Parts: sequence; C-alpha cells; structure tokens
Amino acid sequence: MAVPKIVGIETEYGVALRGAPDPNPVIASSLLINGYVEQHRVGWDFEDESPGRDARGFARDGSQPPEVETHLVNAVLTNGARYYVDHAHPEYSTPECSDPLQAVLFDKAGERILARSMDAARQLLPSGQEIVVYKNNSDGKGNSYGCHENFLVDRAVPFAMLVRNLIPWFVTRQVFTGAGKVGSENGAEAVDFQISQRADFFEEEVGLETTLKRPIVNTRDEPHADPQKYRRLHVIVGDANLCEVATFLKVGATAIVLAMIEDGFIDKDLSISGPVPAMRAVSHDPTCRATVEVASLGRCTAIEMQWEFLRLARKYADESGLEACGGDDIGALVLDRWEQVLTSLERDPSELDGQLDWVTKSNLLRAYVDRDSLSWNDPKLSLLDLQYHDVRPARSLYERLVRAGKVERLVGEPEVRAAMVDPPETTRAYFRGTCLARWADSVVAANWDSLVLDVGSDPLRRIPMMEPTRGSKLHVAQLFTEVSTPRQLVERLASP
Repeated sequence: MAVPKIVGIETEYGVALRGAPDPNPVIASSLLINGYVEQHRVGWDFEDESPGRDARGFARDGSQPPEVETHLVNAVLTNGARYYVDHAHPEYSTPECSDPLQAVLFDKAGERILARSMDAARQLLPSGQEIVVYKNNSDGKGNSYGCHENFLVDRAVPFAMLVRNLIPWFVTRQVFTGAGKVGSENGAEAVDFQISQRADFFEEEVGLETTLKRPIVNTRDEPHADPQKYRRLHVIVGDANLCEVATFLKVGATAIVLAMIEDGFIDKDLSISGPVPAMRAVSHDPTCRATVEVASLGRCTAIEMQWEFLRLARKYADESGLEACGGDDIGALVLDRWEQVLTSLERDPSELDGQLDWVTKSNLLRAYVDRDSLSWNDPKLSLLDLQYHDVRPARSLYERLVRAGKVERLVGEPEVRAAMVDPPETTRAYFRGTCLARWADSVVAANWDSLVLDVGSDPLRRIPMMEPTRGSKLHVAQLFTEVSTPRQLVERLASP
C-alpha cells in the first residue's frame, strides 16, 4: 500500500524594495524575516542538507544543483514552518501537513506572515522606503521563481516509474493549477494571456536543476526522513496559487496520482510526445482545446487527459481507498472537486471564477480590456496582473475580490490566524513547533528531521525525527504534560 502522502509547499515570494537608492533583494528579504522574528530566532540546522544528491544515482555533466546558502537568514517558526532567504527571495515553507486541506491552511498562513513581515519591516526602514511582496512566479524581466510542492513517497518505487507517469500529469494539470499570466517569456511564442506563469521556463524533461534548464520532473533526492524507506518528491512545476480551490486540487489530486503510481494502478501508457513543447502549448491556450500526442490515447486535450487520470482515481478509491491521501473523506472531496472543475472547464472555464487563479485573473483583466479598450500588450495590464498577486491586503486585487465575496474560501480566517502560530497536530511538525513555543531559548537549531536542544550542560542533544507521521499530538501530547524542561524531555525520550 502507498505510504501516507505527507505534503508541504515552499513558496518563493517576489520582493521589491521601493524608494531605496540601491535596492538589494537579499537585504530586503532579510529585513522581512528579521522584522517578523526579531524577538527570538531559532536557526536552521544545515547538517542534513544535500541538494546535490540525484534520485537517478548520477548527475549529468555540467548540472548545477542548488547551493546551500548557510550565510543567509534562516528561521524556524512555532507553527513548524521554515522562513528564510533563498536566492534573493523570502521563502516560506509550510510545516509538514497530512492532507491537502491542511496544506491550504498553512499555505494561506504563509501569506499572512509575509503581510505582517512587511508591516514589521516598515518600522526598520528609513522614511520613504517600503518592501513590497508578491505571491507570483515571474518578475516580467525573464526571471522566474518557484512554488514547490513536496510529497512523501515510498523509496521502493523505481524513480523511472515516477517519471513515466508524472510527466503527463504535470503537463496537463496546469488547467487547474495555473495562476494566469499576461504575455510570454523566455523566448516562447507571443500570446495575449496564458494559463501558467511557469510553463515558459521549463526546458528539460528530467533533471536536478531548479533555476537553470528547469526540468518537468526534478531529481533532487533529499528525503528529510528515513532514507531507507522514503524519498521526497520535489515538485517544481507548479504556480504559486492564491485561490484555495486551486491549491487544494494541486496538492490533493497529485497525492492521489502518486498513491496510484506507488500501487502500480495506472494501467495505460500515458506518456506524451515532446512534453516540453506540450507544456507550453497547454499553457498558451486558455480555451483548453490545444492537443498533445499521448501514446495510448492519440491526440487529446489536457482536459481529456485529466478525465483519464480521474477515471483511474475513482477506480482506485473504490478498490483501495484513499487513506494514504489524507483519508477517505478528504480524498472524496478532492475527487468530487476535480470532477466539478473538469466539467466546468469543458463547458465554460469562466464558471470557475473565484476557484481557479488563471480564470479569476483572466475574467478580471478582460473586464479592464473591455472597459478601457486596452490591447493585451498594454503595460497597464501587466501592472494589473502583478497587482493581483500583491500580498498587501489593501492593494491586492485578489484580496479585493475576496472582500467582495467573489472568491471561494475553504478555510476560515480565524483558522488561518491560528495557523500562523500553532503547528499542525497530525505530523512531526507538532513536536517541533511545541518545543519552540515552550523552550525557544533552549532550541539551538532545527530542521525537518531533527531538533538540537541545549539541556543546560554539555553536550548538546540532537533529537532525530525521521518518521514524518510521528511526533504528532496523538503521540506526544501526554509527554509534554509530564515534562517541564528540555532535560526532562530528553531523558524521557531516551528511556525505554
């Protein structure tokens, strides 16, 4: 049976320092994080970082794995998340989540943390300067930055099997994961508006890089868990979503597809001919009528391919259940929403206004085009495109739609505010976050799979957390009621 699909989302936010004579994005990003965590910051433990390890067991000549930037600001938050500077961007990585709805909640909490960081940074800046953050994927100058998903996967599954089935999945799921974009970049054919912000930037089918020659399937093999049992699938093809339905489907449907792959359930060859150009073709056609060549289906649209995945997923749910994908109840919600979205995309994509980002943005911008008689290459539209992603609630076009009741919410704002501080209760993030909340001064460093504590005497004590499902509230809540110091915690954990 498939292993539990523990998931997480890493978002690199676009950042601009306005009013400064020499705006530096690294300084701006550092100010954001320092402003938010100025009272006490627990550093990141880099001991287990190995971004150059390739899942294929080899690295292509000339490949450039991501650098580990140990000198930049890194913080661990009480909600179990990581908040840090990555390649000149502020990046928020959610804590480990056990289902897609939880992932939506903690991803949205990240947006609120960035908004609060901007307020805090304003107090540190000279008059007339301001840091502005965008949850998008392109600066419009040829640079793209990512929104990465992570999924726990069984190490026993051959990586080639993952690649074979995931490429067609990633190429076609854009129809509901895309954030929408005016124009094209990276030498792609000119278009007025496209589905995905990221599609133009993918140039390889499989590879280790994340910033150059970006691959559809990333081979980074850094499990952050027991390496004998698990791998972490590092997904770099997704857009940064604001619409909660889009995030829910992006994570939830991918988790189900991964479970099917692990259990050998996909019974057709769904490989696509020329997946890199196919990725652009799908993105460049907001009518969703562009076709790709599929080995077992012939020429079909991305929606038709998605119906095939959904057919398999329904059958899989009936025969095996969806316990590994957040539970049968959450899994059923994913399947029903997936079907509803595909039905609307076939009939009229505009029905998904307020559910999918690319549709919501397209309808919004089209209203400006019609009202002001604008051409799609008018710079005003590009500015409006960017303003959709502004994280400042008072300036964001997306948030304006939320306030007008035109966007479907899946999580309540009180829950989001709580998730800014409190960790999920169903994964090891609960243990990490609770230790930070209770004994921040004693937590020397932390990362995904361990915690280093100062117990008041040498040596420092490292607590391994190699099982992502262990350390939940169910496992350790009673323990926390029985200990009052880090030393007592370590002694209890060491006892039989």
